[in-house]
Amino acid sequence: MLNQDPSLDLMFQALADPTRRSMVERLSRGPASVSELAKPLPISLPAVVQHLQVLEQSGLVRSEKVGRVRTCTLDSGALSLAEQWINDRRTQWVRRLDRLGDFLAANPEDDGERS
Repeated sequence: MLNQDPSLDLMFQALADPTRRSMVERLSRGPASVSELAKPLPISLPAVVQHLQVLEQSGLVRSEKVGRVRTCTLDSGALSLAEQWINDRRTQWVRRLDRLGDFLAANPEDDGERS
């Protein structure tokens, strides 16, 4: 069951941090080196590396080292899992609200007060 998937928990925990969300947003435009990811951020390079480790452990980001350069890419498949979970919640609530609307339409009150 998708609701019980521990990787989903790791993903949302990783995305809970604004710095990591910023890194994911940057990677959504294409691969980037660690130094490219660090450049716009007001934190040290070691802190960026720690954030990247969290993103990699969650499955959102993959990295590959070639020579002295570590290049990071976004794993869109992992994002699809989170998207599916969110869409499932949205579908549930739309159905609930539709049923509530149907109920209210079928049971109008005359004066707005219950007796």
